Amino acid sequence: MQLKLTKVFQAVPEGYIGFVEELPGANTQADTLEEARESLEEAIELVLEANRILVEEQLKGQDVIREPIFLSLG
Repeated sequence: MQLKLTKVFQAVPEGYIGFVEELPGANTQADTLEEARESLEEAIELVLEANRILVEEQLKGQDVIREPIFLSLG
């Protein structure tokens, strides 16, 4: 089984808000549920990319070992 994240959507007077329970910072707001779903996918990508860039900057010039990780659940 692959890593599974949980998207949460809530109806609000302005439309819908959405976020990912396991990924702080990945959130969105949109007029429709479909727009919120699409926007949240983009937010997830942006948060992961921003986190990667921040870490790369913090570790610049240091001797580190990077390894890919594939998580299995269950």
